[in-house]
Amino acid sequence: MTNSEKMLSALEDNDLKQADELFQKALKEDDPETLYSLAEELYAMGFLEQASTIYQQLLAQFPDEDQIRTTLADIAVSNGQYDDALNLLTDITPESNAYAESLLTAADVYQTMGLPEVSEQKLLTALRLYPDEPVMQFALAELYFEMGEYGKAANYYEALIDQDVMELGQVNIQKRLATSYASSGAFEEALQIYETMTVEFLTEDDQFQMGFLYLQIKDYQKAIEILTKLQLADPQYTSLYVYLATAQEAQNELQEALTTVQTGIGYDMYSEVLYQKGSDLALQLGDDQVAEQMLNKALEINPDNMGEISALSQVYRRQNRHAENVAFVQEAIANHKPTAELYWSLAQSQFAIEAFDDARENYLLAYPELKDNPEFLHDLILFFQEMAQIPELLAALKQYLQLVPNDLDMQTLYDDYQTMQ
Repeated sequence: MTNSEKMLSALEDNDLKQADELFQKALKEDDPETLYSLAEELYAMGFLEQASTIYQQLLAQFPDEDQIRTTLADIAVSNGQYDDALNLLTDITPESNAYAESLLTAADVYQTMGLPEVSEQKLLTALRLYPDEPVMQFALAELYFEMGEYGKAANYYEALIDQDVMELGQVNIQKRLATSYASSGAFEEALQIYETMTVEFLTEDDQFQMGFLYLQIKDYQKAIEILTKLQLADPQYTSLYVYLATAQEAQNELQEALTTVQTGIGYDMYSEVLYQKGSDLALQLGDDQVAEQMLNKALEINPDNMGEISALSQVYRRQNRHAENVAFVQEAIANHKPTAELYWSLAQSQFAIEAFDDARENYLLAYPELKDNPEFLHDLILFFQEMAQIPELLAALKQYLQLVPNDLDMQTLYDDYQTMQ
């Protein structure tokens, strides 16, 4: 039994001291082929320092063995020694049998260093030199995929599929292509790929992606079918619920959508997006109580969400809880950067409880941002009319009629007040 074999046996017995002694003996006594095999074993086991020591010794003995250089470069990358890795790879010339691998490794190094453009150039060079190597096409596809350049990635994934290469590095090329299509907005093309795949090759993530894609192309019934099937198979796949509810909402199945959201909350009570969707559905159904509960839960998760604050303020106004809304909105304005919508909501409730001066102030604060909003202007007109503030009323009417010139009632109101001037 060689020293190398004895060392590996000692490692299996967790006798690290004995293993180290045998390692030193192996370096001195074992032949290069045995040492190379030992280095491969140690590398696979994660003993990078010991593997590197052997490879360095072998490289000194066999300086033309560039395969050793690429392996040492991989180890250097694992240790964060990028300059050392690049120095090793630079010594490998285009004439070497390891040149292709050196380009791939260098591309990985530059990508790890946050220099994807340099990585791209290395891979393009490799592809020019080895145009028939699927590994080169795959490496470029993966780089573009990571860079978010999904159209370019799709081109290379398509080329691989044309060569009947369906899997590389444990990556399913068809699924990668489908994801690239979906990420670039080619939803129907992505679906075509999924639909050609047999059920046993579709994971839960794939089924979710299909449901999402059907939702994007507005095939709501198909989205409902797939996401419902996924729900039945794995009800704890919580990402599906908001999309299933959205598809049901698009089919005007509002109560079913709300039930879907409530089911999802049962599995994930900290999902802000589910509470948001639930509150919106409840408002559409006129169920202010459920909407209020949902919004309060959402604000417990994220108290700074201005959309949810505005929605809860809307609920208070719908229920004529104006004093409560005034207190709620004033607190929100004090604790957050106020929005024009919040000033408007506050003004509406102050108007309702006859706090007219305060209401006027907040209407005017909302005006610069909402002056092109006909609904706001309509509300402002009613306020100025109630307050008998004729110049302001005429100005608001004029602005409104520029946006809604066919509103004959407002035109008549404007003409009547004009004659009073």
